[in-house]
Amino acid sequence: MNKKALGDFQTPCSLVQEVLAVLCSIGTRWQRALEPTCGKGNFILGLAALDRPPREIIGIERQRHYVEAARSAAPNGARIIHANIFDVDLRRDLTWMHGGPLLVVGNPPWVTSADLGALESDNLPDKSNFKQMRGIDAITGQANFDIAEYIWLKLITELAHEADVTIALLCKTSVARNVLRYAHESRLPVTSARLYRIDAQKWFGAAVDASLFVLTLDGRTPCYNADAFETFDAPAPRNTVGFVGDAFVSDITTYRHFAFLDGQSPVEWRQGLKHDAASVMELTCKNGVWYNKNREVVEVEDEYIYPLLKSSDLQARRGPRHGVVVTQQHVGQDTHALAYCAPRLWAYLTRHAETFRVRKSSIYHNKPPFSIFGIGDYSFAPYKVCISGLYKQPRFVAVGPYKGKPVMCDDTCYLLPFESAAQVAVTVAVLNHPTTTQFIESIVFWDAKRPITKRLLQRIDIAALIQYLPADDVRFEAQNILSVLQEDQASTIPDPQDVFVSLDETSKQLRLF
Repeated sequence: MNKKALGDFQTPCSLVQEVLAVLCSIGTRWQRALEPTCGKGNFILGLAALDRPPREIIGIERQRHYVEAARSAAPNGARIIHANIFDVDLRRDLTWMHGGPLLVVGNPPWVTSADLGALESDNLPDKSNFKQMRGIDAITGQANFDIAEYIWLKLITELAHEADVTIALLCKTSVARNVLRYAHESRLPVTSARLYRIDAQKWFGAAVDASLFVLTLDGRTPCYNADAFETFDAPAPRNTVGFVGDAFVSDITTYRHFAFLDGQSPVEWRQGLKHDAASVMELTCKNGVWYNKNREVVEVEDEYIYPLLKSSDLQARRGPRHGVVVTQQHVGQDTHALAYCAPRLWAYLTRHAETFRVRKSSIYHNKPPFSIFGIGDYSFAPYKVCISGLYKQPRFVAVGPYKGKPVMCDDTCYLLPFESAAQVAVTVAVLNHPTTTQFIESIVFWDAKRPITKRLLQRIDIAALIQYLPADDVRFEAQNILSVLQEDQASTIPDPQDVFVSLDETSKQLRLF
C-alpha cells in the first residue's frame, strides 16, 4: 500500500523535540505515554530521551516494516503493538503496568475518507455515521472527514474514563476545529485546549494549515475554548477559538464586541451556478463569436447564454469575461423542451452528452439531461450583491445587468438578489463597512478551503447593521456605489437623492424582499 493511502508523514526528530519541549513547559509529568500511530517511533525515542521520561511507553503501528524499525530503536521497556488503531479498543485492549497521568502524542494520518475511497484503500474505520450526519450533508461532502478526526474522537471517547489525560497530536487546523466543535456538541469531557501553529510546508512539504493541538481530560468543568499560538515559543496566544454560548467563533474577544450582528440575514444568501461541465458550459466571446474551452465555435440560441462572474472577477472588481449556458430556470426543470424551443442548443449539448454523463456528483443522478444546480428566480434578479467564497478577504461587490442581461455567478460565489439598485447599494455599503469586516473576522476561519460560506453569511444581520451604522456614512458610500453602477446602467437606476430619504425605510424593504 502506498504512503498516500496511509496518510504517511513521518515526523522529523527535530520537530518531535520542539513538540515535547512545549508540552513539558506545561509543567505536567506524565507517568505513561501512548503513540497511537507511531510509525518508525520518533516520538517514542523523543519521550525516552526526556530528563524525566514516562515510566511506561506504548506505541501502536499498522505497517510491519515500521513496527520492526520502531522495535529495534525503542528503549527497553517500550512496547510496540502491531495493530491498526481502528481495531484497538483503548479501554480493553491496552494493559498498563502503572497508573498516573497519561500523555497521548503523535502525528496521525493526514488524509480524508474520500481520498482513501478514491484510492480503494482499506485504511478506514468501520463505516458508521459517527457524527450523525444528515443525508444531504453526506451528499454535499460534509460527511467526508479526515482520518485524524476519527482518531481524535476515538481517543477522547475511549480515554474519557482516565483521571488525567493530555492528548497532543499534529494535525490540520481544520481537524482541530472540527474536534472542538464535536466535543462541544457531544459534551465530551474536554477541560482545556491549545493550538500551536506549525509550518507544514517546512516540515512535511504539505501546503495546508496545520497545528499541534493539545487537549486535556481531567474531570474538571468542561471547557471548549482553545488558545491559539502563532509559534511554539509565542509568549501569548494570538486569539482564542471557541464558543460564546452556542456560537463557534475564531476570536472570542473580538466577537463579544460585535455579537449583536450575529443573527439572521433578512435576505437569503444563494450559491452561484453549478454545472461541473466547464468545457461545454463556459464560453468566451471573440469578435462576436462564442467559443467553448475546447476552442470549438458554439452556435446556439443567444437567450440561453448569460454573462458569468467568477471568484477571481469579483476579487479583481472586473466585469464578466465569460458567458455560461443556462439550461434551466429552476432546479429539476425538464430540459427536453429545449429540443423544440432551442434546437441548436439541444444539438450542441447532445454532441457533448458524455461530458455530462461522467459528472461525479450524485446531485445529477436521476435528473433531466444537462441539469444544473444553484439556479432559481434569484439567478435572474437584475441586481445582486456578490462575494467570493475562496479569498481570505471579505469583499462584497454590487452587480447590475450586463448588456441587458442578469449576471450569473459560478458556484464558488454567493449572492443576494434584488430588484432595486438602491437596495444593492445600501447592502454593499453596510457589508463592506469596517464594523462588518471585524465581525466577519471574529467568526471566519481563513485556513478553510472555502472560508466564506452560506452559513457564515446568513449570520450577518444586515437590518441590524443599517440601524447601527451612522446614516450619513452609509448614505455617502451607497451613493458612490450607485454612481459606479450608473456608468453602465444610467437609464435604469433612480436618482440617489430620491432613494435615500430614509435608511429606516430601506431597512424595512430589505426585511420584506
